[in-house]
Amino acid sequence: MAEFTLPANSKIKKNGKRHAAANGAGKTRGFKVYRYDPDSGENPRYDTFEIDTDDCGPMVLDALIKMKSEQDPSLTFRRSCREGICGSCSMNIDGKNGLACTTAIEDCKSTVTITPLPHMEVIKDLVPDFTHFYAQYASIQPWLKTVTPPPSGKERLQSPEDRAKLDGLYECILCACCSTSCPSYWWNSDKFLGPAILLQAYRWLADSRDEMTGERLDELEDPYRLYRCHTIMNCANACPKGLNPARAIAETKKLMVERQL
Repeated sequence: MAEFTLPANSKIKKNGKRHAAANGAGKTRGFKVYRYDPDSGENPRYDTFEIDTDDCGPMVLDALIKMKSEQDPSLTFRRSCREGICGSCSMNIDGKNGLACTTAIEDCKSTVTITPLPHMEVIKDLVPDFTHFYAQYASIQPWLKTVTPPPSGKERLQSPEDRAKLDGLYECILCACCSTSCPSYWWNSDKFLGPAILLQAYRWLADSRDEMTGERLDELEDPYRLYRCHTIMNCANACPKGLNPARAIAETKKLMVERQL
């Protein structure tokens, strides 16, 4: 493996507390970043990085990449598409959950505070453990379920009107920004599915091709799995895709009532 060498004009304080940008930098911004390494046995801390934004891309993710590549290679975070599509770089930026790749540095405070998504166990630095979140997603069986055989040699078709019912649902990228902004999920995440998973559940309830509506509703009929939502709308405010999980949850509750009538 090639040795990682820092640029000569970079400075890192040995105890890892402060990382300075190059001397003579242009417009410098401070970034206060949450650090935690479970293998070290040390308590979590904040490190402060100084970044020359004239020599950096416009997004928070660009700054994080610059910190890692030029100042501290041990800084750990997830990222992939850099286009707001994969959801990998979800984190809390200045107190609000969002995607680092679509959050502009100029829209942040003078010193940008970056922490992992709240209420998730931290694997390292800005990387939360999604194991439980993905297990909840698998529990709703997020695939088309049918009883009747498909038309011979054809797809299962939908009308344009039925297809339009999926708008605002299928776009979810499972970044968990909404669920980790929900107090009900913080308090009951062992039993409450949370906004992201319930939006995904309604995506299949709303699909005219799916033939297991009753069974899916049976799985959600529980005091905690569905009904811990109190519609405070944190989820809609946090969603980086502009979706409204609270509305999907309300529509699911409506289906619950309608089948009792």
